[in-house]
Parts: sequence; C-alpha cells; structure tokens
Amino acid sequence: MAMTGTTDNGAGLGPSATVEDVMARIESRHLRWVELYYTDVIGGYNHVHIPARALEPDAFTDGVPKLDGSSVRGFREIFESDMILRPDPTTFAEIPWAASQGGAARFICDVLLGGSKEPYGHDPRGVAKRAAATLAEAGYDRSYWGPEIEFFVFDSVQLIPSADAVRNAWGGAGYLINSSEAPWDGNGDQTIRFKEGYHRAAPHDSLEGMRSEMCNILTDDFHITMDAHHHEVATAGQQEINIRFDELVPAADHVQDVRFVVRNVARQKGKVASFMPKPIFGDNGIGMHMNQSLWTGTTNAFYDANDAYAEVSQTCRYYIGGLLEHARALCGLTNPTTNSYRRLVPGYEAPVFIAWSKANRSANVRIPFYHKGRPAAKRVEYRTPDSAANIYLTEAALSLAGLDGIKRKIEPPAPVDHDIYKLTPAKRNELDIRELPGSLGEALDCLESDRAFLKPVFPDSLLDAFVEMKREEQLQLNLRPHPYEFYRYLDL
Repeated sequence: MAMTGTTDNGAGLGPSATVEDVMARIESRHLRWVELYYTDVIGGYNHVHIPARALEPDAFTDGVPKLDGSSVRGFREIFESDMILRPDPTTFAEIPWAASQGGAARFICDVLLGGSKEPYGHDPRGVAKRAAATLAEAGYDRSYWGPEIEFFVFDSVQLIPSADAVRNAWGGAGYLINSSEAPWDGNGDQTIRFKEGYHRAAPHDSLEGMRSEMCNILTDDFHITMDAHHHEVATAGQQEINIRFDELVPAADHVQDVRFVVRNVARQKGKVASFMPKPIFGDNGIGMHMNQSLWTGTTNAFYDANDAYAEVSQTCRYYIGGLLEHARALCGLTNPTTNSYRRLVPGYEAPVFIAWSKANRSANVRIPFYHKGRPAAKRVEYRTPDSAANIYLTEAALSLAGLDGIKRKIEPPAPVDHDIYKLTPAKRNELDIRELPGSLGEALDCLESDRAFLKPVFPDSLLDAFVEMKREEQLQLNLRPHPYEFYRYLDL
C-alpha cells in the first residue's frame, strides 16, 4: 500500500493547534481511533488505542487513565502502578497507514502520576520540559535544536540460527545483513563501495524514493518542516533526514516521529530500518549530531560579530566549556548502548576526542561556519550522540551541561584546527585534548561520578534506573562469546 501524505495538509494544526481544533479535525475526518504515545526511559515509543468517541476535551487537562507504570521499563513498581497519559493537542497527527482501521489520530502524551496528577519524574518528555524551564529561568526563554537523524535501511537482517539462539548463544550465533547496495551483496550498478555513499545519486542511491515518501508523510501528516534528505557515507543504505530546527521539546517530539515513520514505511516496503549506531564493520556508523543555540527574546546568545575566530560570543564559549567539561559523563546518555562504542573509534568521522573547533569534523564540538554575518545561523554542533539515544534525555542533558558552563564560566581550551586523529598523544596532551569513554561501562562510571550538573531536572531515581538497565546490557554482552574471538583464539 502506498503511504504518501494525506491530500489535506492539516492547515491550522501543528504548534498552534488547540483542543477545539483537534476535536473538530477528528470529527470531520471521521477517525475511529486515537493513539496515545509516550516514551519510556530507554527511548522506546509506546502507545495505547482508545476509541475516538471516548476522547473528551477534558482529557487534554485531566489525562486518560490508561497506563500501568509497572509494565514500562524504568517506570513504577507494581504497588504504585496507576498512571495517566495527558495528550498534547499541538502534537496531533493523522497516521496515513491506519485507514484500514477506520483512521487514527495520534498524540504525544505527558505522563502523570495517578491520584495527584503531578508530572512523573521519570517521564523523558517531562525531563525535557523541566530542562527548557531551567533554561528560561536562567534568562534563555528559547533554545533551538536541530538533530541530524541518520539510519540504515537494509533489505533484510537474518539472525543465525534464530533470534533465541542469538540471545542465548549456547551453540553459537551470528547475523547476515542483506543490501542491494552493499559490496558483499551488491546489484551491479547499485553497488556502493565502503565510505563512498555520501550524496550518491540513483541508481546507486536506491532508496531516494522511499526517503521522499517518508518526508512527505512527515510533512503532510505530522506537520514537520523538512530541510533535506540524502544518502550518507556508508554503503548498505545509510540515510540521513534533516528536519528544520525547533524549540527543545518540539524538536525531540519530531525526532520520535521521524523514527516512527522511518521504521513503518521501511517495513511496509519489505525492508528493515535500523538506528543501531554501528551495524557494519569497516564503514561509518550513524550519529545524531545535535545543533543547538540559546536565545533571549530575538537575540541569539551565541553570536558575536566582533569575535575574530568564529563569531561566537563569550556565552557560547562558556556553553562549549560546559559541554567539554561533562563530555565523558554525557556519553552515558548520548551513547547509551554497547554498540555505540564500536562507532566511537578513529577513522570513521565519529568523534573520539574532546575538543572544539570551527568546521572541524574531528572535534566533538564544532561551530558550523558556512557563512559570516548571520546571527540567526550561529550554533554549536555536538557530534558525539548517536541515534540510539533517548532524544528527550539527550537534549536535556546537553542543555544542562552547557548551562553549567555558563554559570561557572568554564573557559574551554583553545580551539583545535587540526585533524585530531593524526596528532601524536604528546601533542594531544599539550593541547589539553581528552578522550571519550571507550565502552558503555566506562561511560556509565563517568555518568555516576559526574551527575551533579543534571540536578534537579533529572531525579536521582531516574538516573539510578537508567544506569541499572544499561549495566545489565553491558553484562549480558560480556557473558557471550563473540564470533571474532573464534577467529582469533580457536587455534590457541
């Protein structure tokens, strides 16, 4: 079934939508279902259907009592499990592939405690809201965020001999990635060699039509403004979709929508979309570069026309100082899987070293510098995160790290305008360049020892739950033999 956007573009919906707008829309479109979505601690997108006739206007203030918090990763215990989902009318979307179900409206929800109806401290969207409020209290009433969303689309991924065997690995396990673009599985003139996929045109870029369809749906049905889409560097279907920047919480909402649409469209086409940071050995992984800026009214706090280096203000330098100061701890949230640290290695454009620069992609903090004299475009690009991160927690943590730099006036080291990968260890030490963690376990250690800057936006109980789940992931990987160990050690 083709899944192009709806012919009605939803005028009047989006950021300015009111309860009256969305209720009228549901009625005029004769939609039979309402889907209430929320995000768990790990970043998973969860939902429940209710009949459209059951949605009353007061649901947008009082919420819908349809959540058992004890069944959600990182939420509540069984004795305190009653929770409420409160839909946000500005997030209304119509899911185009739900026509066979009678049509469905979608809302992103805030999670509330049962009884008191207070915002739940472990709700990632609530964390992002508190971060935005903290920035406003510090004098930055707006912050803009522009995540660059990368992913792979494979023809198929086969787990050998079965998913259960891969999980348990009693008798050995492996995987096969199939892609008509890949050198190991290629289709003649569609083959893309390793590291030669950037901006490739058809027929090499075999997925441009699918990406356009994804973006049409995001524009027409989810009311998201597109900036660009293209094939990325790696072979085997590495893609990138750029959405227009937005404020902190809406930008995070948009990322969840992009992931949702990408996965569903790929599946409808018989393919597999993956946000796994490093699925392919020997080629680039997928990051989620985070462009960010702070504003007071209509003034970009990061811009200074008199700065000779990159037109950045002292406020911006302090913000960068905070990002660099807390970069190792941030990895626990921005790079939250064991696979994340197979991407953070030299040679594949992923940042390994903690440094800043303008236009230098080997530093983990970059000042894009395409044009001079454009205050609205001045921003910081934080290159460390990957697409496995919980976007709400990531944006919140980055904003708090930067704000800590501003409050404490943390001056960053001098910018590094060299290919850092080619510098000797002695030279890196001279330039005060530290390294990012080399494993999830190390990143979690850093997060646990440097978490004070996250208070009070991140409750201790949330961080404790997050770290506990992630340490279990690390343990389960460590317990299982790896295929490469057989290659290295079988003949010992």
